[in-house]
This record gives sequence, structure tokens and C-alpha cells, in this order.
Amino acid sequence: MNTHMDRYQECIDICNKCMAECQFCLDACLHEPDVDARVDCMGLLLDCMDICNLAAKYMAGNSRYVKQICELCAEICDACADECEKFEDNHCQTCAEICRQCAATCREMASKM
Repeated sequence: MNTHMDRYQECIDICNKCMAECQFCLDACLHEPDVDARVDCMGLLLDCMDICNLAAKYMAGNSRYVKQICELCAEICDACADECEKFEDNHCQTCAEICRQCAATCREMASKM
């Protein structure tokens, strides 16, 4: 039997992966010598973690607002990736890559709604 979870599972998984990667990146950024230069990046990491968590919850609950949340999630993930890409650290580059994957998956999910 297909449930709404079957439809959402890939997107939920990448949102959870992105949320965890952003948390790891945030912690790593806090310990970088140029932490002051990363204030915007850290703010976006927090936003990205929050929206990914919310998107996963809305999909799990089959909310009528999944399309809008996934669209916003994609926008914030792209903004976070743009900011992370400014830093050459492996954690920032990896985070940017996962954020881009999440943005693409969320956009694809929103387009199916």
C-alpha cells in the first residue's frame, strides 16, 4: 500500500541529512579562527536547519502546505549554499553540496504538488 510517506521519503531523507550537515558545519564554523567573518553564514545555517526540520515534519504529517514549505526550503538551502561556498573549508564545501541537493529535491517535490 502506498502512503504519503512513500511519496515524501526521499525528500524527508535529504532534509534530515541537510539539517545534520548544517549542524556539523555550524559547530565547525564556531571553531574557525575567522569566526567573525562567518556571522552571515552561521545565521543561514540556523535558518536552513529550521526550515529543513519543518519541511520534514510537514511532509511526515502530509500537510496541505508541503508545496509552499518545500519551495521556501529550496530557497533557503540555496542561500545557505551560496554563503557556505564563500569559505574553502571542507565542512563548508560539503555543506554547500548537501544544501544544493536538498534544494533540488525540495523543488522537485514542490513541482509535483
